Amino acid sequence: MHDWIVIGGGITGISLSYELQKAGFSVLLIEQNSQFNGSSSLGYGGISYWSGSSPITKQLCEEGINRQRNLSHELGIDTEFRELDLLLTLEVDADPQEMLSQYASCAIAPTLLNAQEAHDREPLLNTQAISGALLLPHAHVNLDCFVKAHSQALESLGGEILYAKVNRLLVAGDRLTGVSTEQGDFSAERVVVCAGGLSRALLKASGINARVYFTHAEAIDTPPVDLELRTMVMPAATKRYDLEATTTSKEKDALWDESGRELLPPSIDAGAIQFCDRRVRFGQLSRVLTDPYAAIDAQQSETKIRAYVSKVLPKIGELQGKWRNCLVAFSSDGLPLVGALEGYANLHLFSGFTSPTVYVPTLSQRFTAHALGNTDEIINQLSPNRFL
Repeated sequence: MHDWIVIGGGITGISLSYELQKAGFSVLLIEQNSQFNGSSSLGYGGISYWSGSSPITKQLCEEGINRQRNLSHELGIDTEFRELDLLLTLEVDADPQEMLSQYASCAIAPTLLNAQEAHDREPLLNTQAISGALLLPHAHVNLDCFVKAHSQALESLGGEILYAKVNRLLVAGDRLTGVSTEQGDFSAERVVVCAGGLSRALLKASGINARVYFTHAEAIDTPPVDLELRTMVMPAATKRYDLEATTTSKEKDALWDESGRELLPPSIDAGAIQFCDRRVRFGQLSRVLTDPYAAIDAQQSETKIRAYVSKVLPKIGELQGKWRNCLVAFSSDGLPLVGALEGYANLHLFSGFTSPTVYVPTLSQRFTAHALGNTDEIINQLSPNRFL
């Protein structure tokens, strides 16, 4: 029997598994795909350490960027961490001062650039499609490298990785005894669900409710290209956040358990990042579909993404590439769900991260310290039971 079973091997599960194993626990990580294809495989990898706007998030952002800066050295494998500029583009009809004021509470205040100044920073921007941009110090990590580095470190410490689909949780009274998979049953003292967008469905299949949600995110990946994107580009007014905020009220929560629903029309945010090997990822289109396995028309989506991105980054929108999609988990208040679930003594949730690259590494450490018996007030405040 293991001390911990961690369900889900993306950025959340692999980071938490590594920290638990390093602390002396025995860990079994169960991931259904040998090639990770969740949000970790399609994320932009931006580290928004500037974005903390409350005492908790400011502290986590500071801890998170310091952790990311040192992970490659600790793990012995390059995560491709780097510092770079972030440009948050403003739409033509946006009020620059109004947009600037929306970021006033952030730990680091942005610099307002006009369209030409933004173009000077990022020559691939179309000055006719924007009124300017907000400039922020940013960082980036390759999530594929992040997961690979942690996987190797986990196994070198004696942790185990099993590639299998978890069908349900094994419940006996107010405790979990383990999990049932397509390769058999496995037992553990404690179980933590890090399954991202699949977390809600997995818990629901075992009769457990949690206010964790997901969008279907879609983007386009290119092979290595000759052009150079100097910065990370995203919109200042992110439509995906509005989409999330309007679909997670307590009144609408029951709709998430009705299969086949589309709660709102999809939204598109024009953004792009270039990786160290010169590949480009651009998008993204977000859908609120209650079925995590819903079929999506890839050709139609790709056409919409290209048309939207081409307005802001014309040369990026024209690049040849492959449409991809994944699930992205989120909560109803923008903060992750971390800790034990009400009614179950040894079942935990570690999901709903809107900014996983900045929050996950440090919260993995805090969760582990908490599991060792060290009370952590931040973990307590992020409890999944805060909505009860």
